Formats: sequence, structure tokens, C-alpha cells
Amino acid sequence: MAGAPKKRQKRDESKQEEGQMPQKKFYRQRAHANPFSDHDLTYPASPAAMDWSQHYPAFATTTPSSIPTHDPRTTPPDPNNEIQVPQISQQVQIADIGCGFGGLLFALAPKMPSTLILGLEIRTSVTEFVQEKAKALRLQHASSGLYRNVSCIRANTMKFLPNFFVKGQLSKIFLCFPDPHFKARKHKARIVSGTLNSEYAFVLAAGGRVYTITDVEDLHLWIAKHFEGHASFERVGEEELEGDECVETMRRETEEGKKVERNGGRKFVVVFRRLEDPPCP
Repeated sequence: MAGAPKKRQKRDESKQEEGQMPQKKFYRQRAHANPFSDHDLTYPASPAAMDWSQHYPAFATTTPSSIPTHDPRTTPPDPNNEIQVPQISQQVQIADIGCGFGGLLFALAPKMPSTLILGLEIRTSVTEFVQEKAKALRLQHASSGLYRNVSCIRANTMKFLPNFFVKGQLSKIFLCFPDPHFKARKHKARIVSGTLNSEYAFVLAAGGRVYTITDVEDLHLWIAKHFEGHASFERVGEEELEGDECVETMRRETEEGKKVERNGGRKFVVVFRRLEDPPCP
């Protein structure tokens, strides 16, 4: 006797026509993922080897870039030992790390239609949901061109962030309601640390911002302590944040933010600015 249909089968059956929005109930996945596990991930050897055209087809160019398959420091250039990587007309500028079901992504996309926005999510089903929703929204808004600037990839940013972005590429990074990892022995898995903050500093342009929000006060204090203790960041004052629409969008449009609102919980927001690097002596 055949058992109940598996989640993926139900998911595929629910896609009745092109452009139909995916149903979140078919993409549910446990909230926690161990970032230290050896996940089955595909990532580029360097940012130059990343094919962004499949994620932002509307921004694809006709001129590919040649990437050597050998080490140019030890082997003379050879056109036969190169791969052609499709290119896009501009770089990703905004990254939502641990984007979940993409609430923030899809809220920001129409506000910044000419800026490429990327969600990074480690969970397979959740990543697929965001990708399917982006495709559906693009079809539904084909006449206006909205949502063609938003996409999502499955990635473990604790390990591979510099594989996707070059130095100073990003203008904004969002860390929204990250896993608190309450136990002290689990703190090493928190998405904010002295080491990870150095990687955020590497991919952020001078003047770029890291936006953080959580409903856990202990984690909020941890985040503030580690960014304030890092030489590449300074805290953005409350008065300066009043005119920043990203803060209000982050508060209201993420799935976790809405849940905290319904439950009457508190939201702790803190934003940090990437400082200019000091001149070399």
C-alpha cells in the first residue's frame, strides 16, 4: 500500500501553472541548521567564477568573462585552459544573510528596483521557496519589471562568504533574527563574532552598513559588543536611523518580525557603519 505523498511530490503537484505563488506549507524545514556540518553545497572558487546570470537574467550581458582553470602564477596563459563565465551588468550590493522565507527581500526589491539584492540561506527547502517566489513575482509583474533584482542562493556564509563577493562589493548586510544559540557551548555558531565581523568588513564598502535585529536581548548585547569591539565598525546613532527606510522595513516585513509583533515581544535593532581603512604606513 502506497504511503502518503512526500512533501516534494505535494509541492510539485501544487504548481498548477507558471507564475503561481509557492505555498509555504510545502517548504517547511526545521529552523536550526548546524553551520559546522559538511552540507552538500555548491560554491564558486572565487567571485569571478560565479554565474550570476542565472539568478538575475534581466541583467545578463552578452559578453562572458574568461576564467583560467590553472594557476596563472605558475602556468602561462592558455585560451584552451579557460572557462567562459556569463556576466551581469552590475554587482550584487545588498545581502540578507539567513534570509528565511524572504520577507525582507521581497519588501526591499520594489523599493530599490535598480539594486541587486541577494538572500543567502542554508536550508534547502527554504531556499527553493524563495527562488520559486521570485520567479512567480517576476512573471506577475513582467510589465513593470519589478522583482527581477532579487534572488536567493543556498550558502553557508560562515564558511564561504568571500567566495561570492569581492572586497568592498556590498553596501548593506542584513542579519535578521539570527539563531540565538542560547547555550554557551553553542555561541561559536552565532553569526556575529570577531572573526566573522572581519569577513563582513572585507565585503562591505566604506560607509556600508550592517543591519541587525533580534528579539533576544542577550543576543542583541552580544552583537553590539562584538561590532563595537571591532576596529572596522562604528555604531550608527538612533537619530541617524530615523530616516533610514531599511530599519522600518526590517522591523515589519520579516516573518520573525511579524511573529514577534503578534506575540507582543520586543525587537532590538542596532546598525553599524563600515569605517574607512587607515592608510598604509
